[in-house]
Amino acid sequence: MKNRSDQGARRRAYVDTPKTGNAERGDFSCLPQGLGPAGAAHSVGNPRKASQPCCGCRLVLGPCRPQRDLLASCGQALKFSLTVCWNAFSRWAVRCMAAAGVPDLTFTDVLVLHHINHRGRGKKLADICFVLNYEDTHVVNYALKKLVAAGLAVGEKTGKEVFYSPTERGQQVAERYRQVREQCLIDSVNGELNPQIGELARFLRLMSGLYDQAARAATSL
Repeated sequence: MKNRSDQGARRRAYVDTPKTGNAERGDFSCLPQGLGPAGAAHSVGNPRKASQPCCGCRLVLGPCRPQRDLLASCGQALKFSLTVCWNAFSRWAVRCMAAAGVPDLTFTDVLVLHHINHRGRGKKLADICFVLNYEDTHVVNYALKKLVAAGLAVGEKTGKEVFYSPTERGQQVAERYRQVREQCLIDSVNGELNPQIGELARFLRLMSGLYDQAARAATSL
């Protein structure tokens, strides 16, 4: 009888005790390398994937805390890399256009000129802003007026809309831009990087959608 009582007490104590899993024992092997506490056991050979934290880590760090910490750290690195790359790309586009013979265009002017040259058909202001992801239409409208004044673009009114297309000079400038790009940029890129560049382009499209959604969420706060 006494043995049965002891077994029942031990069973109730086990059920009532919070299950802290590996965390209470100091085993943070489910965390990504380097995220565990100093001195904590961190088994590299653990078959459990880093994307699947154990129950103990959820209790100690909160739900998906390792992933949030890792994403926050990577997000800071991504933000810095995007900033540096954006400024470098902007500078390159302006300098390349200057080498093509038109030194007075801004980065937005260059983007708009290339876009109205694309596919050889006229484009209206709203579509240009939509494709280039410009929220302020007046910025693109100013660039279009600047291109028209420089003789690089022409606007043709159809109904209530104005469709912009490149002039012959605008097409020639775009062609010279491509020649400078081939000489200064494309020739210096290793052909083995082509698959990586394609993957990077897909990743950046994904990130642009995430940033747009986050901006909408921040606006509603």
